[in-house]
Amino acid sequence: MKKNLLYLVAGLTFSTIHSQEIKDAMRYTQSELHGTARFTAMSGAFGALGGDLSSINVNPAGSAVFNNNQFATTMGNYDTKNESNYFGTTTSASESTFDLNQAGGVFVFKTRNPNNDWRKFSMSINYEGTNNYDNSMFSAGVSPVNSVANYFLSHANGVPLDLLQNGSYASLDNGAQQAFLGYQGYIINPITESPNNTLYTSNVRSGGNYYQENGTYSNGYNGKLIFNSGLQYKDFLYFGFNLNSHFTDYVQNTNFYEFNNNPLDLNYEVKSLNFSNSLHTYGAGFSFQVGAIAKLTDQIRMGFAYESPTWYNLQEELSQRVTTIRSNVAETLPPDVVDPFVINYYAPYDLRTPGSITGSFAYVFGKAGLISVDYKYKDYSCTEFSPENDPYYRGLNSAMSNALGSSNEVRVGAEYKINNFRLRGGYRFEGSPYNDSATIGDLNSFSGGLGYSFGSIKLDFSYVNVHSTSYNQFFAQGFTERARIDTHKNNFTMTFIFEM
Repeated sequence: MKKNLLYLVAGLTFSTIHSQEIKDAMRYTQSELHGTARFTAMSGAFGALGGDLSSINVNPAGSAVFNNNQFATTMGNYDTKNESNYFGTTTSASESTFDLNQAGGVFVFKTRNPNNDWRKFSMSINYEGTNNYDNSMFSAGVSPVNSVANYFLSHANGVPLDLLQNGSYASLDNGAQQAFLGYQGYIINPITESPNNTLYTSNVRSGGNYYQENGTYSNGYNGKLIFNSGLQYKDFLYFGFNLNSHFTDYVQNTNFYEFNNNPLDLNYEVKSLNFSNSLHTYGAGFSFQVGAIAKLTDQIRMGFAYESPTWYNLQEELSQRVTTIRSNVAETLPPDVVDPFVINYYAPYDLRTPGSITGSFAYVFGKAGLISVDYKYKDYSCTEFSPENDPYYRGLNSAMSNALGSSNEVRVGAEYKINNFRLRGGYRFEGSPYNDSATIGDLNSFSGGLGYSFGSIKLDFSYVNVHSTSYNQFFAQGFTERARIDTHKNNFTMTFIFEM
């Protein structure tokens, strides 16, 4: 008998099995340019400047530069367009969202004793959006090479047939679950009908073309709450320290469709299939930062900051479904559906993202304007899942260490003052975190903006354009086809500032 049930009983399963991949880690190791409109208009080049609430996210000493208490809130509109090229077929998908980008305040306490070398003390609390996960990607094309059946085969070979015939989806580990879906959905067959059989073959006939579509739709956020304190020593040294509380919530729905135009016979062979996955990841983390700014002359300032790794504790939920249409089934009959109605609740796991160091330089042209440059170094090969004594995580950490490398980021920003108006611009370059520089390519970003001061109230606006390339691999093993993705982002932000 081919299978036991098409529709299994609904339920939940709590498991220690794993489903994490390198791309899951990368979701939390890279951050977007978020913050106040002044900060984003200058591409975040604020490590030696300070005096802006978002500058504290780069160099904690920036809070000690403030002369007055300040409160700011920032709203942003984010437009993302992904253009896909898959075997020569071009498609596109876009997403637009409106969100809170930043909100916080800084309190400045000046010493009253003129002989005290410690001139002032600052405290601030600031929320910063780190990543906006609202995104859509759609790829379609004709592969002359591989069927997605190879994904299920790669997981099935080595799994006893008895588990796939008589076992339950909820009791299996992640790899065996993929084999179960492939077997119960008629996508793969055992070489023999022996319960001990561990070898399988595809029910998709080779030798032709495979029309394939892959849609990925996500939403969610990654943000952090910054608790900062700063000190000013005399008139030229500023120090700061941050404690950062991170929190994230990410939902991703993927759907892969394949249609096979190969000649089929009366044996059950797959004509088309749909494979959908729904992933929910959520959790919290912790990091800290230290930094200093030196005002060497009235014009020249330098900064240095260290950001620790972020230690996340994350949880995941996953549900899956397969639908297939076979060649020996009349078109009037419904398709075969394998929907376990099970949500896999995986055991919580830890993720350590890499730390970074930032060096900064700024030149201030009196009251006319300024130019600023930041350089950041980050080694992505230090990314680690844990517990480290887990064989799965040891293998995944080794793969990340080999695939990922160090990255250099350069930010350049400038500001010019015309009475109460401010004109701003910037450029940002971030090198690929991958050694192959292709899986995720280099990032280039241009920004601009303007501001107006009404005195104690200020309004700032910014525009940021980001372009990057990547290769979206649909599955981690067996079927490793991937599409080239060109991503274009256009972000608009507005900040309202009140100073007292």
